[in-house]
Amino acid sequence: MRTDSSPGTLPAREHLPAAPAGTPVLDVVIPVYNEEKDLQPCVRRLHEHLARTFPYAFRITIADNASTDTTPQVAARLAAERPEVTTFRLEQKGRGRALRAVWSASDAPVLAYMDVDLSTDLNALLPLVAPLISGHSDLAIGSRLARSSRVVRGPKREFISRAYNLILRGSLQARFSDAQCGFKAIRRDVAQALLPLVEDTGWFFDTEMLVLAERAGLRIHEVPVDWVDDPDSTVHIVRTATDDLKGVWRVGRALATGSLPLDRLTRPFGDDPRDREIQDVPKGLARQLVGFCVVGGLSTLFYLLLYSGFRVFTGSQVANALALLVSAIANTAANRRLTFGVRGRGGAVRHQAQGLVVFGIGLALTSGSLAALDAATSDPAHSTELAVLIAANLAATVLRFLLFRAWVFPDRRDEQEPPAAEAPPVPRQDFGPLPQRPAERRYAPYDTTRFRAGDAADRTWRDATAQLQPIRPTDTDPRNAR
Repeated sequence: MRTDSSPGTLPAREHLPAAPAGTPVLDVVIPVYNEEKDLQPCVRRLHEHLARTFPYAFRITIADNASTDTTPQVAARLAAERPEVTTFRLEQKGRGRALRAVWSASDAPVLAYMDVDLSTDLNALLPLVAPLISGHSDLAIGSRLARSSRVVRGPKREFISRAYNLILRGSLQARFSDAQCGFKAIRRDVAQALLPLVEDTGWFFDTEMLVLAERAGLRIHEVPVDWVDDPDSTVHIVRTATDDLKGVWRVGRALATGSLPLDRLTRPFGDDPRDREIQDVPKGLARQLVGFCVVGGLSTLFYLLLYSGFRVFTGSQVANALALLVSAIANTAANRRLTFGVRGRGGAVRHQAQGLVVFGIGLALTSGSLAALDAATSDPAHSTELAVLIAANLAATVLRFLLFRAWVFPDRRDEQEPPAAEAPPVPRQDFGPLPQRPAERRYAPYDTTRFRAGDAADRTWRDATAQLQPIRPTDTDPRNAR
Protein backbone atom coordinates (compact mmCIF):
# COMPACT_ATOMS: atom_id res chain seq x y z
CA MET A 1 0.00 0.00 0.00
CA ARG A 2 1.41 3.35 -1.00
CA THR A 3 2.14 5.90 1.68
CA ASP A 4 4.17 8.44 -0.30
CA SER A 5 3.89 11.85 -1.92
CA SER A 6 0.69 13.10 -0.32
CA PRO A 7 0.98 16.91 -0.31
CA GLY A 8 -0.41 17.46 3.17
CA THR A 9 -3.48 18.67 4.99
CA LEU A 10 -6.20 19.95 2.67
CA PRO A 11 -7.43 23.54 2.98
CA ALA A 12 -10.97 24.42 4.00
CA ARG A 13 -13.70 23.80 1.45
CA GLU A 14 -14.52 26.89 -0.56
CA HIS A 15 -16.61 27.79 -3.58
CA LEU A 16 -14.53 27.51 -6.72
CA PRO A 17 -12.98 30.89 -7.61
CA ALA A 18 -13.56 32.57 -10.94
CA ALA A 19 -11.59 30.83 -13.67
CA PRO A 20 -9.93 32.53 -16.64
CA ALA A 21 -11.98 32.64 -19.79
CA GLY A 22 -11.74 29.37 -21.66
CA THR A 23 -10.57 27.30 -18.69
CA PRO A 24 -12.99 24.38 -18.19
CA VAL A 25 -14.66 24.06 -14.80
CA LEU A 26 -15.53 20.39 -15.44
CA ASP A 27 -13.45 17.67 -17.09
CA VAL A 28 -15.48 14.52 -17.85
CA VAL A 29 -13.28 11.48 -18.53
CA ILE A 30 -14.57 8.52 -20.55
CA PRO A 31 -12.27 5.47 -20.18
CA VAL A 32 -12.53 3.21 -23.23
CA TYR A 33 -11.04 -0.02 -24.47
CA ASN A 34 -12.01 -1.22 -27.96
CA GLU A 35 -15.19 0.88 -28.05
CA GLU A 36 -15.15 1.86 -31.73
CA LYS A 37 -18.89 1.17 -31.98
CA ASP A 38 -20.21 3.09 -28.95
CA LEU A 39 -17.67 5.90 -28.60
CA GLN A 40 -18.98 8.31 -31.23
CA PRO A 41 -22.68 8.31 -30.23
CA CYS A 42 -21.68 8.51 -26.57
CA VAL A 43 -19.44 11.56 -26.95
CA ARG A 44 -21.88 13.38 -29.24
CA ARG A 45 -24.77 12.80 -26.87
CA LEU A 46 -22.73 13.90 -23.83
CA HIS A 47 -21.43 16.99 -25.65
CA GLU A 48 -24.91 18.01 -26.72
CA HIS A 49 -26.23 17.57 -23.18
CA LEU A 50 -23.44 19.63 -21.60
CA ALA A 51 -23.67 22.40 -24.19
CA ARG A 52 -27.42 22.63 -23.61
CA THR A 53 -27.62 22.33 -19.80
CA PHE A 54 -24.23 22.90 -18.14
CA PRO A 55 -23.74 26.59 -17.26
CA TYR A 56 -19.91 26.58 -17.19
CA ALA A 57 -17.08 25.73 -19.55
CA PHE A 58 -16.39 22.01 -19.83
CA ARG A 59 -14.11 19.45 -21.43
CA ILE A 60 -14.66 15.82 -22.47
CA THR A 61 -11.53 13.66 -22.34
CA ILE A 62 -11.45 10.27 -24.02
CA ALA A 63 -8.97 8.04 -22.13
CA ASP A 64 -7.98 5.22 -24.49
CA ASN A 65 -6.73 2.17 -22.56
CA ALA A 66 -4.45 0.65 -25.21
CA SER A 67 -7.27 -0.15 -27.65
CA THR A 68 -6.38 -2.45 -30.52
CA ASP A 69 -9.28 -1.57 -32.86
CA THR A 70 -10.13 1.79 -34.50
CA THR A 71 -11.04 3.48 -31.22
CA PRO A 72 -8.01 5.86 -31.40
CA GLN A 73 -9.05 7.01 -34.89
CA VAL A 74 -12.64 7.59 -33.75
CA ALA A 75 -11.40 9.56 -30.74
CA ALA A 76 -9.11 11.70 -32.91
CA ARG A 77 -11.97 12.46 -35.31
CA LEU A 78 -14.24 13.54 -32.47
CA ALA A 79 -11.51 15.78 -31.04
CA ALA A 80 -11.08 17.43 -34.43
CA GLU A 81 -14.82 18.04 -34.79
CA ARG A 82 -15.41 19.59 -31.35
CA PRO A 83 -12.96 21.88 -29.52
CA GLU A 84 -14.28 20.73 -26.11
CA VAL A 85 -13.23 17.12 -26.82
CA THR A 86 -9.67 15.87 -26.24
CA THR A 87 -8.12 12.42 -26.36
CA PHE A 88 -5.51 10.75 -24.15
CA ARG A 89 -3.74 7.53 -25.12
CA LEU A 90 -2.35 4.98 -22.64
CA GLU A 91 -0.31 1.96 -23.66
CA GLN A 92 -1.54 -0.13 -20.72
CA LYS A 93 -5.01 -1.31 -19.79
CA GLY A 94 -6.77 -0.41 -16.57
CA ARG A 95 -9.62 1.99 -15.81
CA GLY A 96 -7.97 3.16 -12.59
CA ARG A 97 -4.70 3.78 -14.43
CA ALA A 98 -6.52 5.89 -17.02
CA LEU A 99 -8.39 7.97 -14.45
CA ARG A 100 -5.23 8.55 -12.41
CA ALA A 101 -3.29 9.72 -15.48
CA VAL A 102 -5.96 12.08 -16.81
CA TRP A 103 -7.07 13.48 -13.46
CA SER A 104 -3.47 14.12 -12.39
CA ALA A 105 -2.77 16.12 -15.57
CA SER A 106 -6.08 18.01 -15.80
CA ASP A 107 -6.34 21.72 -14.99
CA ALA A 108 -10.12 21.62 -14.38
CA PRO A 109 -11.14 22.17 -10.72
CA VAL A 110 -13.84 19.46 -10.93
CA LEU A 111 -13.03 16.02 -12.37
CA ALA A 112 -15.61 13.40 -13.27
CA TYR A 113 -15.90 10.17 -15.18
CA MET A 114 -18.64 8.02 -16.64
CA ASP A 115 -18.85 4.77 -18.55
CA VAL A 116 -18.97 4.87 -22.32
CA ASP A 117 -22.34 3.09 -22.47
CA LEU A 118 -24.01 6.07 -20.71
CA SER A 119 -26.13 3.73 -18.63
CA THR A 120 -26.71 6.58 -16.17
CA ASP A 121 -29.23 9.26 -17.09
CA LEU A 122 -27.30 12.44 -17.88
CA ASN A 123 -29.79 14.60 -15.99
CA ALA A 124 -27.92 13.54 -12.83
CA LEU A 125 -24.64 15.10 -14.01
CA LEU A 126 -25.29 18.65 -12.83
CA PRO A 127 -26.57 17.50 -9.38
CA LEU A 128 -23.44 15.33 -9.18
CA VAL A 129 -20.92 18.16 -9.63
CA ALA A 130 -22.85 21.08 -8.09
CA PRO A 131 -21.82 20.24 -4.45
CA LEU A 132 -18.19 20.12 -5.57
CA ILE A 133 -18.37 23.50 -7.30
CA SER A 134 -20.04 25.08 -4.28
CA GLY A 135 -17.44 23.66 -1.87
CA HIS A 136 -19.97 21.59 0.08
CA SER A 137 -18.48 18.15 -0.72
CA ASP A 138 -15.17 16.60 -1.70
CA LEU A 139 -16.39 13.68 -3.82
CA ALA A 140 -19.73 12.79 -5.40
CA ILE A 141 -21.04 9.43 -6.58
CA GLY A 142 -24.12 8.20 -8.36
CA SER A 143 -26.06 5.59 -6.42
CA ARG A 144 -28.20 2.90 -8.00
CA LEU A 145 -29.16 1.59 -4.56
CA ALA A 146 -30.82 4.74 -3.22
CA ARG A 147 -34.56 4.49 -2.58
CA SER A 148 -35.44 7.04 -5.26
CA SER A 149 -33.18 5.52 -7.92
CA ARG A 150 -34.76 3.74 -10.87
CA VAL A 151 -32.70 0.82 -12.13
CA VAL A 152 -33.28 -1.65 -14.94
CA ARG A 153 -30.95 -4.66 -14.89
CA GLY A 154 -30.96 -8.42 -14.60
CA PRO A 155 -31.18 -10.34 -11.32
CA LYS A 156 -27.61 -11.65 -11.63
CA ARG A 157 -26.03 -8.18 -11.72
CA GLU A 158 -28.44 -6.95 -9.07
CA PHE A 159 -27.41 -9.74 -6.69
CA ILE A 160 -23.68 -9.25 -7.33
CA SER A 161 -23.90 -5.48 -6.81
CA ARG A 162 -25.81 -5.71 -3.54
CA ALA A 163 -23.63 -8.56 -2.24
CA TYR A 164 -20.47 -6.59 -3.02
CA ASN A 165 -21.70 -3.51 -1.18
CA LEU A 166 -22.71 -5.67 1.80
CA ILE A 167 -19.16 -7.05 1.87
CA LEU A 168 -17.78 -3.51 1.92
CA ARG A 169 -20.07 -2.57 4.79
CA GLY A 170 -19.18 -5.65 6.80
CA SER A 171 -15.43 -5.71 6.21
CA LEU A 172 -14.40 -2.07 5.66
CA GLN A 173 -17.31 -0.36 7.48
CA ALA A 174 -18.14 1.59 4.31
CA ARG A 175 -21.17 3.86 4.65
CA PHE A 176 -21.58 4.88 1.00
CA SER A 177 -24.24 2.88 -0.79
CA ASP A 178 -22.86 2.13 -4.27
CA ALA A 179 -19.14 1.71 -4.91
CA GLN A 180 -19.14 0.54 -8.52
CA CYS A 181 -21.57 2.87 -10.28
CA GLY A 182 -19.63 4.35 -13.23
CA PHE A 183 -20.66 7.91 -12.41
CA LYS A 184 -18.37 9.81 -10.03
CA ALA A 185 -16.74 13.21 -9.53
CA ILE A 186 -14.00 14.65 -7.33
CA ARG A 187 -12.47 18.05 -6.69
CA ARG A 188 -9.01 18.44 -8.18
CA ASP A 189 -7.38 19.54 -4.91
CA VAL A 190 -8.77 16.40 -3.25
CA ALA A 191 -7.62 14.20 -6.13
CA GLN A 192 -4.06 15.54 -5.88
CA ALA A 193 -3.90 14.49 -2.23
CA LEU A 194 -5.90 11.26 -2.47
CA LEU A 195 -4.71 9.58 -5.68
CA PRO A 196 -1.12 8.92 -4.49
CA LEU A 197 -2.60 6.72 -1.74
CA VAL A 198 -4.73 4.64 -4.14
CA GLU A 199 -2.82 1.60 -5.36
CA ASP A 200 -5.29 -0.22 -7.62
CA THR A 201 -5.21 0.46 -11.36
CA GLY A 202 -8.26 -1.55 -12.42
CA TRP A 203 -11.92 -1.80 -11.44
CA PHE A 204 -11.25 -1.67 -7.70
CA PHE A 205 -9.86 1.87 -8.10
CA ASP A 206 -13.29 3.43 -7.33
CA THR A 207 -13.83 1.43 -4.16
CA GLU A 208 -10.34 2.04 -2.78
CA MET A 209 -10.61 5.77 -3.45
CA LEU A 210 -13.99 6.01 -1.69
CA VAL A 211 -12.96 3.92 1.32
CA LEU A 212 -9.81 5.98 1.92
CA ALA A 213 -11.71 9.24 1.44
CA GLU A 214 -14.39 8.18 3.90
CA ARG A 215 -11.87 6.99 6.49
CA ALA A 216 -10.05 10.32 6.17
CA GLY A 217 -13.25 12.22 6.97
CA LEU A 218 -13.82 13.66 3.50
CA ARG A 219 -17.42 14.41 2.54
CA ILE A 220 -19.00 12.14 -0.09
CA HIS A 221 -22.20 13.32 -1.77
CA GLU A 222 -24.57 10.69 -3.19
CA VAL A 223 -26.97 11.31 -6.06
CA PRO A 224 -29.84 8.91 -6.86
CA VAL A 225 -29.66 7.99 -10.54
CA ASP A 226 -31.77 6.38 -13.22
CA TRP A 227 -29.72 3.54 -14.65
CA VAL A 228 -30.32 1.04 -17.44
CA ASP A 229 -28.06 -2.00 -17.70
CA ASP A 230 -26.04 -2.42 -20.90
CA PRO A 231 -26.59 -6.02 -22.05
CA ASP A 232 -23.52 -5.80 -24.31
CA SER A 233 -21.11 -4.90 -21.51
CA THR A 234 -17.66 -6.49 -21.91
CA VAL A 235 -16.87 -6.54 -18.17
CA HIS A 236 -15.77 -9.99 -16.97
CA ILE A 237 -17.87 -10.37 -13.83
CA VAL A 238 -16.07 -13.31 -12.16
CA ARG A 239 -12.56 -11.95 -12.71
CA THR A 240 -13.61 -8.47 -11.62
CA ALA A 241 -15.26 -9.82 -8.45
CA THR A 242 -12.14 -11.82 -7.59
CA ASP A 243 -9.88 -8.80 -8.04
CA ASP A 244 -12.24 -6.70 -5.95
CA LEU A 245 -12.17 -9.19 -3.07
CA LYS A 246 -8.37 -9.17 -3.16
CA GLY A 247 -8.50 -5.39 -3.03
CA VAL A 248 -10.85 -5.48 -0.04
CA TRP A 249 -8.40 -7.70 1.82
CA ARG A 250 -5.42 -5.48 0.94
CA VAL A 251 -7.12 -2.22 1.94
CA GLY A 252 -8.57 -3.75 5.11
CA ARG A 253 -5.14 -4.97 6.19
CA ALA A 254 -3.60 -1.55 5.52
CA LEU A 255 -6.29 0.19 7.55
CA ALA A 256 -5.94 -2.29 10.41
CA THR A 257 -2.15 -1.83 10.61
CA GLY A 258 -2.37 1.96 10.29
CA SER A 259 0.09 2.10 7.38
CA LEU A 260 -1.85 4.80 5.50
CA PRO A 261 -1.20 8.50 6.34
CA LEU A 262 -4.87 9.44 6.17
CA ASP A 263 -4.29 12.38 8.50
CA ARG A 264 -2.82 14.19 5.50
CA LEU A 265 -6.32 14.36 4.01
CA THR A 266 -7.99 16.13 6.92
CA ARG A 267 -9.98 19.32 6.41
CA PRO A 268 -10.25 22.32 8.76
CA PHE A 269 -13.53 22.70 10.61
CA GLY A 270 -15.09 25.17 8.16
CA ASP A 271 -14.49 27.96 5.68
CA ASP A 272 -15.92 30.75 7.82
CA PRO A 273 -13.07 33.09 8.89
CA ARG A 274 -14.10 32.60 12.51
CA ASP A 275 -13.53 28.86 12.13
CA ARG A 276 -9.92 29.16 10.94
CA GLU A 277 -8.78 29.38 14.56
CA ILE A 278 -10.19 25.89 15.17
CA GLN A 279 -7.34 23.54 14.32
CA ASP A 280 -9.54 20.46 14.06
CA VAL A 281 -12.77 19.01 15.33
CA PRO A 282 -12.16 17.48 18.79
CA LYS A 283 -12.30 13.75 19.05
CA GLY A 284 -15.75 12.52 19.95
CA LEU A 285 -16.07 11.78 23.65
CA ALA A 286 -19.08 9.53 23.05
CA ARG A 287 -17.18 7.38 20.54
CA GLN A 288 -14.22 7.09 22.90
CA LEU A 289 -16.48 6.10 25.78
CA VAL A 290 -18.10 3.35 23.70
CA GLY A 291 -14.73 2.03 22.56
CA PHE A 292 -13.29 2.20 26.07
CA CYS A 293 -16.28 0.35 27.52
CA VAL A 294 -16.01 -2.42 24.94
CA VAL A 295 -12.28 -2.79 25.50
CA GLY A 296 -12.78 -2.53 29.27
CA GLY A 297 -15.45 -5.24 29.30
CA LEU A 298 -13.27 -7.64 27.36
CA SER A 299 -10.26 -6.76 29.52
CA THR A 300 -12.22 -7.37 32.71
CA LEU A 301 -13.31 -10.78 31.46
CA PHE A 302 -9.72 -11.55 30.46
CA TYR A 303 -8.52 -10.35 33.90
CA LEU A 304 -11.02 -12.53 35.79
CA LEU A 305 -10.04 -15.59 33.78
CA LEU A 306 -6.37 -14.94 34.48
CA TYR A 307 -7.03 -14.34 38.18
CA SER A 308 -8.97 -17.58 38.48
CA GLY A 309 -6.14 -19.45 36.77
CA PHE A 310 -3.37 -17.89 38.87
CA ARG A 311 -5.38 -18.34 42.09
CA VAL A 312 -5.14 -22.09 41.75
CA PHE A 313 -1.41 -22.17 42.61
CA THR A 314 -0.79 -18.83 44.41
CA GLY A 315 -2.29 -16.41 46.88
CA SER A 316 -4.89 -13.79 46.12
CA GLN A 317 -2.49 -10.80 46.12
CA VAL A 318 0.02 -12.42 43.75
CA ALA A 319 -2.73 -13.73 41.48
CA ASN A 320 -4.31 -10.28 41.35
CA ALA A 321 -0.99 -8.59 40.52
CA LEU A 322 -0.11 -11.04 37.73
CA ALA A 323 -3.59 -10.98 36.19
CA LEU A 324 -3.78 -7.20 36.34
CA LEU A 325 -0.31 -6.79 34.80
CA VAL A 326 -1.03 -9.01 31.79
CA SER A 327 -4.49 -7.58 31.19
CA ALA A 328 -3.20 -4.00 31.61
CA ILE A 329 -0.66 -4.45 28.80
CA ALA A 330 -3.34 -5.84 26.51
CA ASN A 331 -5.78 -3.12 27.60
CA THR A 332 -3.33 -0.30 26.84
CA ALA A 333 -2.54 -1.71 23.38
CA ALA A 334 -6.24 -2.14 22.54
CA ASN A 335 -7.24 1.33 23.76
CA ARG A 336 -4.29 2.88 21.95
CA ARG A 337 -5.49 1.55 18.59
CA LEU A 338 -9.25 1.19 18.91
CA THR A 339 -10.36 3.89 21.36
CA PHE A 340 -7.94 6.75 20.75
CA GLY A 341 -7.00 5.94 17.14
CA VAL A 342 -3.20 5.98 17.58
CA ARG A 343 -1.63 4.15 14.62
CA GLY A 344 1.89 2.99 13.98
CA ARG A 345 4.64 2.10 16.44
CA GLY A 346 5.66 5.63 17.33
CA GLY A 347 5.36 6.24 21.08
CA ALA A 348 4.20 2.69 21.80
CA VAL A 349 6.84 2.09 24.49
CA ARG A 350 6.06 5.40 26.20
CA HIS A 351 2.33 4.63 26.10
CA GLN A 352 2.90 1.23 27.68
CA ALA A 353 5.08 2.79 30.38
CA GLN A 354 2.38 5.32 31.18
CA GLY A 355 -0.17 2.52 31.07
CA LEU A 356 1.83 0.66 33.70
CA VAL A 357 1.62 3.71 35.95
CA VAL A 358 -2.13 3.63 35.50
CA PHE A 359 -1.92 -0.11 36.20
CA GLY A 360 -0.16 0.67 39.48
CA ILE A 361 -3.04 2.90 40.53
CA GLY A 362 -5.52 0.17 39.65
CA LEU A 363 -3.40 -2.36 41.52
CA ALA A 364 -3.48 -0.17 44.60
CA LEU A 365 -7.27 0.06 44.44
CA THR A 366 -7.84 -3.66 43.94
CA SER A 367 -5.13 -4.75 46.41
CA GLY A 368 -6.51 -2.38 49.00
CA SER A 369 -9.97 -3.84 48.46
CA LEU A 370 -8.64 -7.39 48.96
CA ALA A 371 -6.74 -6.31 52.06
CA ALA A 372 -9.91 -4.78 53.48
CA LEU A 373 -11.80 -8.00 52.71
CA ASP A 374 -9.12 -10.12 54.43
CA ALA A 375 -9.29 -7.86 57.47
CA ALA A 376 -13.07 -8.20 57.60
CA THR A 377 -13.11 -12.00 57.35
CA SER A 378 -10.39 -14.59 57.77
CA ASP A 379 -11.56 -16.97 55.01
CA PRO A 380 -13.63 -15.14 52.35
CA ALA A 381 -15.39 -17.16 49.68
CA HIS A 382 -14.08 -17.07 46.12
CA SER A 383 -17.32 -15.51 44.88
CA THR A 384 -16.98 -12.74 47.46
CA GLU A 385 -13.44 -12.03 46.29
CA LEU A 386 -14.65 -11.75 42.69
CA ALA A 387 -17.49 -9.39 43.68
CA VAL A 388 -15.07 -7.12 45.58
CA LEU A 389 -12.64 -7.15 42.67
CA ILE A 390 -15.39 -6.26 40.18
CA ALA A 391 -16.44 -3.26 42.27
CA ALA A 392 -12.84 -2.14 42.68
CA ASN A 393 -12.19 -2.56 38.95
CA LEU A 394 -15.22 -0.41 38.09
CA ALA A 395 -13.75 2.42 40.14
CA ALA A 396 -10.33 1.82 38.60
CA THR A 397 -11.88 1.80 35.11
CA VAL A 398 -13.33 5.30 35.49
CA LEU A 399 -9.99 6.60 36.72
CA ARG A 400 -8.17 4.74 33.95
CA PHE A 401 -10.30 6.38 31.23
CA LEU A 402 -9.70 9.85 32.63
CA LEU A 403 -5.95 9.26 32.84
CA PHE A 404 -5.81 7.73 29.36
CA ARG A 405 -7.68 10.65 27.82
CA ALA A 406 -5.85 13.44 29.66
CA TRP A 407 -2.35 11.99 30.09
CA VAL A 408 -1.52 8.86 28.08
CA PHE A 409 -3.32 9.65 24.79
CA PRO A 410 -4.02 13.40 24.80
CA ASP A 411 -4.90 15.23 21.60
CA ARG A 412 -1.61 16.97 20.89
CA ARG A 413 -2.40 18.24 17.43
CA ASP A 414 -2.69 21.78 18.68
CA GLU A 415 0.94 21.58 19.82
CA GLN A 416 2.35 20.66 16.43
CA GLU A 417 2.29 24.20 15.10
CA PRO A 418 3.09 27.33 17.09
CA PRO A 419 0.16 29.65 17.49
CA ALA A 420 0.04 32.49 15.01
CA ALA A 421 1.13 35.84 16.34
CA GLU A 422 -1.72 38.12 17.14
CA ALA A 423 -2.06 41.17 14.95
CA PRO A 424 -1.23 44.44 16.72
CA PRO A 425 -4.28 46.45 17.69
CA VAL A 426 -5.27 49.18 15.27
CA PRO A 427 -4.93 52.60 16.94
CA ARG A 428 -8.20 54.38 17.33
CA GLN A 429 -8.50 57.58 15.40
CA ASP A 430 -10.81 60.48 16.09
CA PHE A 431 -12.42 61.74 12.90
CA GLY A 432 -14.64 64.23 14.60
CA PRO A 433 -18.40 64.38 14.46
CA LEU A 434 -20.11 62.65 11.60
CA PRO A 435 -21.49 64.96 8.89
CA GLN A 436 -25.18 65.63 9.13
CA ARG A 437 -27.34 64.09 6.44
CA PRO A 438 -29.26 66.68 4.41
CA ALA A 439 -32.95 66.80 5.05
CA GLU A 440 -33.71 66.26 1.39
CA ARG A 441 -31.47 65.37 -1.50
CA ARG A 442 -32.55 65.37 -5.12
CA TYR A 443 -30.99 63.14 -7.76
CA ALA A 444 -30.87 63.82 -11.43
CA PRO A 445 -32.79 61.32 -13.50
CA TYR A 446 -30.60 58.44 -14.70
CA ASP A 447 -30.27 58.21 -18.47
CA THR A 448 -30.53 54.50 -19.29
CA THR A 449 -29.70 55.11 -22.94
CA ARG A 450 -26.10 56.12 -22.22
CA PHE A 451 -24.82 52.53 -22.04
CA ARG A 452 -25.65 49.37 -23.90
CA ALA A 453 -24.92 45.79 -22.90
CA GLY A 454 -21.29 45.03 -23.73
CA ASP A 455 -20.05 48.66 -23.64
CA ALA A 456 -16.66 49.34 -22.09
CA ALA A 457 -18.24 51.15 -19.18
CA ASP A 458 -20.39 48.14 -18.42
CA ARG A 459 -17.42 45.79 -18.62
CA THR A 460 -15.41 48.05 -16.32
CA TRP A 461 -17.87 47.61 -13.49
CA ARG A 462 -18.49 43.93 -14.09
CA ASP A 463 -17.40 41.71 -11.21
CA ALA A 464 -14.60 39.24 -11.98
CA THR A 465 -16.64 36.31 -10.73
CA ALA A 466 -19.14 36.86 -13.52
CA GLN A 467 -17.03 34.55 -15.65
CA LEU A 468 -18.53 31.66 -13.69
CA GLN A 469 -22.11 32.94 -13.86
CA PRO A 470 -24.56 30.65 -15.65
CA ILE A 471 -25.12 31.60 -19.28
CA ARG A 472 -28.29 30.26 -20.83
CA PRO A 473 -29.45 30.59 -24.43
CA THR A 474 -32.63 32.21 -23.11
CA ASP A 475 -30.67 35.10 -21.53
CA THR A 476 -30.62 36.91 -24.88
CA ASP A 477 -34.08 35.91 -25.97
CA PRO A 478 -36.24 39.08 -26.38
CA ARG A 479 -39.22 37.03 -25.27
CA ASN A 480 -37.62 36.35 -21.90
CA ALA A 481 -38.87 39.34 -19.89
CA ARG A 482 -36.85 39.69 -16.71
